[in-house]
Amino acid sequence: MLRPSLTRRQFTSTLGAGLGAAIVDGPFGAPRAQAAYPSSQAVETPGGAILLNSNENPYGPAPSALDAMTKAESVAARYPDAAEERLIGVIAKMHDVEPDRVVLGCGSGEVLQMADMAFLGPGKKVVVAEPTFEAVLGYARVTKAEPVKVPLTADHRHDLPRMAAACDAGTGLVYVCNPNNPTGTIVTKDELAFFLERVPRSVAVVVDEAYHHFVDDPRYASAFEWIGKSPNLVLVRTFSKVYGMAGMRLGYAVASKENAAALRAHAAWSNANSAVLAAALASLAEPDHVSRQRSISRETRDWLCRELERDGRHYIPSHTNFLMVDVGGDVLPFIDSFRARRILVGRKFPSLPNWLRVSMGTRKEMEAFVDALRAIVPARAARAS
Repeated sequence: MLRPSLTRRQFTSTLGAGLGAAIVDGPFGAPRAQAAYPSSQAVETPGGAILLNSNENPYGPAPSALDAMTKAESVAARYPDAAEERLIGVIAKMHDVEPDRVVLGCGSGEVLQMADMAFLGPGKKVVVAEPTFEAVLGYARVTKAEPVKVPLTADHRHDLPRMAAACDAGTGLVYVCNPNNPTGTIVTKDELAFFLERVPRSVAVVVDEAYHHFVDDPRYASAFEWIGKSPNLVLVRTFSKVYGMAGMRLGYAVASKENAAALRAHAAWSNANSAVLAAALASLAEPDHVSRQRSISRETRDWLCRELERDGRHYIPSHTNFLMVDVGGDVLPFIDSFRARRILVGRKFPSLPNWLRVSMGTRKEMEAFVDALRAIVPARAARAS
C-alpha cells in the first residue's frame, strides 16, 4: 500500500535502532505484545514509544479474534479459498446484498487502489476533498488521472455541493471519506442524499467508511442506506480501526455487481490470509465489540477535549478515534518535539499546516500526550494564538 507517512524502516531509524527494533521485531516481524480486554488495559508497546500517529485501536482485536488467529496456524499450509468465501458470505448477509457484490482487499488501501485502477486513467478526473486521506490521489498518479481538490468548508467538512458540481463527463471517480481523515468531521445523511442525487451516474462514488463505527451522531448515516438505489456507489470499510487489526490487513468493498467485477479485476491474487479471515469472522460475531470500543474511544476523546479546553486550545470536534489540535504554527517542529519525547503523532497536512492530528491511545498515553503538549506549547501560548 502506498503511504505518505513513515515506513516501518523510516520509523525505526527515526526513533533509533534499539527502540525501533524492539517495536517491530517479534515472531515473523510481529510486535511482541500482550493484547488485553476490557478497556483498562491495552496492547503493550515494547520499547516505551507512544504511538498516536496512525489512528489505530490501542486495545487490539477482540479475544475471540486473537484465538481465531492462533488456531489458523493449523491451516497455514493451505490457500484460504474456503475462508474467503465464508467471510464474503457473512459480509453480504450483514449488508443484505448478494456475495458477488462484495470484494475483499489487503486492507482498505488495496480496495482504494482497485477503484483507481478500475475507474480512472489518462484523461479522467478524480474529485476529492482537501484535505482528506491521500491514498486515492496517490494511486491516481499511477493511472495519470487529473486531481480536482475541493477545499473543505469553514468548519472543516466536505463541501459536497462544490464536489458534485466538479463532477462532469470527464470525471471517473469522486471520493468521500466519511468521517473524514484527518479532520474527524462527518457528512450528514441529508447532505449525502443531496450529493448522490447530483453526481452523474457515470461517475463512481467511492465512500470510505473506515471510521464509521466510531460515530454516534444521529445526523450521520452510512451510505449503505443508498447501496440499492445508487448503482455508481462503492462502499469501503476496514478491519484496521475499531476491530484493532491494522497489522493484519483486511478491508472490503460493496458495490453493484458490475462495479464489484471491475474492482475484482485489479485485486491481487489471494489477497487475504487465513489468520485475518478467521479473525474477521470472529470479530463480526462478537456481540459488543464495536459498542465497547466506540465507548472507550469516546470517553478518551471527551477527556482530551476537556483538557484542551482547560488550556484554551482550539481543536476540531471529531466523530472518530482521533482529532486535530491547533498548535499555533507549522506542525513539523512540534512533531519533532513529540518524537524527542518518544511520542509519535500525526503527519503534516499542507492545507492545514498548524493543525496536529493525534490518535486516541489509552488514558495513560493521552495523559502523557497532554503533559508533553503543555511542555511544548504552554497553555499561555495556546491562548495567545
